[in-house]
Amino acid sequence: MKMFDTGDVRLHYRVDGPEDGAPVVFANSLGTDMRLWDPILPMLPEGLRIIRFDKRGHGLSSCPAGNYSMGSLVTDTERLLDHLCVKECVFVGLSIGGMIAQGLAVKRLDLIRAVVLSNTAAKIGNAEMWDERIGAVRKGGIEALADAVMERWFATQFRATPELELWRNMLARQDDNGYIGCAAAISGTDFYTPTSGLRLPALGIAGSEDGSTPPDLVRETMDLIPGSKFHLIRKAGHLPCVEQPEEYAHVLTDFLKGVGHV
Repeated sequence: MKMFDTGDVRLHYRVDGPEDGAPVVFANSLGTDMRLWDPILPMLPEGLRIIRFDKRGHGLSSCPAGNYSMGSLVTDTERLLDHLCVKECVFVGLSIGGMIAQGLAVKRLDLIRAVVLSNTAAKIGNAEMWDERIGAVRKGGIEALADAVMERWFATQFRATPELELWRNMLARQDDNGYIGCAAAISGTDFYTPTSGLRLPALGIAGSEDGSTPPDLVRETMDLIPGSKFHLIRKAGHLPCVEQPEEYAHVLTDFLKGVGHV
């Protein structure tokens, strides 16, 4: 675990695997930290250089005041990857992490050779929806949203298991201001036009029970990128890497092999 000061924020990050391994960068969702990817990492091919980080306002990263812009989240990530001398990575982004992936690929194609856009979209929700959630957090903290978020995040079967408490606790213990800041960034983002200009290998992953970014929304975004692939994971919600880690790792590994990254 390490910290990198971008000049605007201190980012908590972790690198696993050999220094000369093919880089795979993971960006997690709103309300989670880098542990989101723990279930799938042991199932990925050996020899990869795995890079994970907590975006601003999440996990062990610092939490600047005020609303954030998607541009600032993209720049944070860009600066971290430049610091780590990353070139031509495969970037795996889930939810807001997938929005960061789209923005970074448009801005710095030298950093990214392929993207995995998981449970995400070029535009997620609308301003009114995000304003309502931001207002609820300001009034009652993330705890006020936690049960409703669990319903969007996970399929019915998973919500009946003891493991649900782990993810509910992770959400509720994020910084309220960090959640609000990133929610504002999502609210202000519409990547339909820039994403439609991308020309790189791309895989979309959706969960059949996802209440945050339903499969049709993910597929619509992938249709913007010529030649992209799409995979639906059944019996999974917004975080299929948690609910169906074996299938998620298998699909990701096949994609990595397909683009010559393994």
